[in-house]
Amino acid sequence: MLPAAADFLPELQFQTSRSSGPGGQNVNKVESRVELRFRLLESQLLTDEQKQTLQQKLASKLTLEGELLVVAQEDRSQLRNKETALQKFHELLTKALHKPKARKATKPSKGAVRQRLESKKKHGDKKTNRGRVDF
Repeated sequence: MLPAAADFLPELQFQTSRSSGPGGQNVNKVESRVELRFRLLESQLLTDEQKQTLQQKLASKLTLEGELLVVAQEDRSQLRNKETALQKFHELLTKALHKPKARKATKPSKGAVRQRLESKKKHGDKKTNRGRVDF
C-alpha cells in the first residue's frame, strides 16, 4: 500500500526557478517553475521491495544519484505548480507500483465451439458450390 502524497513531504525537496511557459513579463520576474526531488533509496516510507520495483520501472526518470525528478511549469502560480508536481509524483509512484490482475485462462464453451465449426462448414460448402457445374 502506497502512503498518501502528504506523507512524503518531509522526504521531498522543492527547488524553484524561472519558468519558460506562459506569463509575459511575469516569466522574467517570478520563479514559478517547481522541481520536486525525491531520494528513492533513502526513503523511510517505502519498503525495500517497493524501492527495487520503482528503481526498475522509473529508471529513465532517475538521476545518476538515484533521485526521482518531477518538474511542473504549466501554471503561472508557484503554488499551483507545486501542487501539480506533487500530484504528478504521486501518480508516478501509484502507476509504477500497480500490480496487474492475473489473467485466468478460460476455454470456449461447447456451444461456442459447435457454432464455430458449423459456420466453418457452411462457409466451406458455399465455396465448394461455386465450382463448375457438369451436365
